[in-house]
Amino acid sequence: MKKAKKMKKLILGLVLGCAFLLTSCGENKNTDVLDSGTYQGVAEKVEADEKEIYVRTSDDKLVELYFTDETTVMTSDGQASSFDELKENAKVEITVEKKGNKNVPVSVKILE
Repeated sequence: MKKAKKMKKLILGLVLGCAFLLTSCGENKNTDVLDSGTYQGVAEKVEADEKEIYVRTSDDKLVELYFTDETTVMTSDGQASSFDELKENAKVEITVEKKGNKNVPVSVKILE
């Protein structure tokens, strides 16, 4: 009877440990996941090769955004633009959709 209890505890511990490892793998600990919505901030890093930007929001959260084919880029007056126009330190307004543990950019408006 004691062996069965010890075995159950061991299995439970292994399962919980594996679950913790799986949820933390691949996650960038330095970025935040926002609720779906629109936010303003500064493009701290623009990686053209990856079509990825890092935006520091006005409430000091760092958001990692990988652009999709559906992501739109606009100028401050609402005109269509392209990813190539995004520059580091530019003020931007982002609209994101929360999907699981990441944010998907719907649109990015270049404010300056």
